Amino acid sequence: MTDDYQVGRVVAALEDLEILEDTLIYVIIGDNGASAEGTIHGAFNEMANFNGMAALETPEFMQSKLEEFGSPESYGHYAVGWAWAMDTPYQWTKQVASHWGGTRNGTIVRYPKAIQEKGGLRHQFSHVIDVAPTVLEVAGIPEPTMVNGVLQSPYEGMSMVYSFNDANAPEQHDVQYFEMFGNRGIYYKGWSAITKHRTPWVMVGQKMVPFDEDVWELYDGSKDWSQAHDLAEQMPEKLHELQRQFLIEAVKYNVLPLDDRQTERIDPATAGRPSLVKGDSQIFFAGRGRLSENSVINIKNKSFSITAEIEVKDQPANGVIIAQGGKFGGWSVYAKDGKLKFTYNVLGIKEFPTEAGSKTGASLEAGNRSIGKLGSILPEIYIFGQSPDVSDRFCSFQTTNSVELPYHFRINGCCKCVILGE
Repeated sequence: MTDDYQVGRVVAALEDLEILEDTLIYVIIGDNGASAEGTIHGAFNEMANFNGMAALETPEFMQSKLEEFGSPESYGHYAVGWAWAMDTPYQWTKQVASHWGGTRNGTIVRYPKAIQEKGGLRHQFSHVIDVAPTVLEVAGIPEPTMVNGVLQSPYEGMSMVYSFNDANAPEQHDVQYFEMFGNRGIYYKGWSAITKHRTPWVMVGQKMVPFDEDVWELYDGSKDWSQAHDLAEQMPEKLHELQRQFLIEAVKYNVLPLDDRQTERIDPATAGRPSLVKGDSQIFFAGRGRLSENSVINIKNKSFSITAEIEVKDQPANGVIIAQGGKFGGWSVYAKDGKLKFTYNVLGIKEFPTEAGSKTGASLEAGNRSIGKLGSILPEIYIFGQSPDVSDRFCSFQTTNSVELPYHFRINGCCKCVILGE
């Protein structure tokens, strides 16, 4: 596997530097459970589900793309069934922080200088927040209290060094809350009380039940490490004890109030949190490279305008002036064969093109030119001084053009570009 190969490269480099035996290595096998965001059918472009348009990928559409899955033409995601299988023997998947299927991963720790046993197993409960305290203890560095004049919150985890050479050492991390999108749970001295609140593959439009109506489950981890036998009905008092413990931890670590919104939280304005970008306009100059989506004003699901000042040489203009996203969703203002164009790409499934001068035959002539694009439901594109051309009505992205694709600025003689949000 690619990950195995890259880990091997790191280990080989440490060995070449002759510091391998004095290096603490953590290999956490996964970052959570397998993802169920590909819907029950799977996805050709997983951005469809993020934007509430998963219904566009019908079984017939998926079958028509069968030969393209796994190729550069796809941004695929496996179906829920595969996610569930990859999380066995645990229940549920990524996002469902209540159940071990959404949180538990095997971990390898190697530090020959301090760990005497080779190939040993440890069963004491640990959490990812324990990694940093472990590193500090091994390195002999105290926990920072002040960084650059800013008072630091205390580390919430605890070192795992106590278990390195004692497989039977009493467990020290004996309480831990879990919460994500309202899916929540508590681990306490071997027991776990958990409740699944939200279904992970229904990312937009899911009808949520009140938190008080969630059904809780109870498991004894000393006998049932895979959370297979629910004891909630048999031991209601124990369940109530752990539910109270969850509330104590939730208050202590600012989990409350609970928020079960999902894709809505991607947009800072909708989520109600500060944004990197202030105001409703931005100016970009020639030479600008790539920017992440959250570094630019949000123009998804709203009207917007773009104005660019460009210099056209003697040859017909060609190239992208400004674009967001890419093959699997986004838009682009560009010139091709001297014609100014705008295309809105919905998930790589359908494109909505507009060309300035399509009715009059006008083109981008040599010299300094200003161009404009109005991105409403009926987008217009024009060269200043000429009549605008109007595209067909199109559907807009609701939350994100992509998870990984950045803003692309490919300037073709552009001196200045202005984006105005609604």
